[in-house]
Amino acid sequence: MLRRVAPRLTDPTVRATDYGIRGMHLAYDLLEGYDTLVLVDALPNRGVPGTVHVFEADHESLSAATGLDAHAMDPAAVFASLNALGGTPPYTVVIGCEVACVEDGIGLSDEVAAAVPDAVQAVMDVVARSASPTGAREG
Repeated sequence: MLRRVAPRLTDPTVRATDYGIRGMHLAYDLLEGYDTLVLVDALPNRGVPGTVHVFEADHESLSAATGLDAHAMDPAAVFASLNALGGTPPYTVVIGCEVACVEDGIGLSDEVAAAVPDAVQAVMDVVARSASPTGAREG
């Protein structure tokens, strides 16, 4: 995903990073004061593998849902870590794709692979809205 998004990000104020499972690194980076965070990840299957969802993160619910975990990439653990470090999470949009299977494996299922262009476009749309004069939270 990052390989498809990064070349399209031409604004020097936009940073694209693959944190993998390094949630604590993301929490420390967020201390630098970003305006918007876009998290891209797999979501549990709720019926249609390959469906892309875009939604705002609820920081208060997520931060209260977990304790400090330096090795988790779970957004709740990242925001709890950030809060423990004295930081404040930025406006956060989650772009997730429902997966067909959550078992370990290499590569994407056909359904998820077919959804990658839609997920890339969703990232580009969020970045464009964030850069607009009215800000990230416009319609």
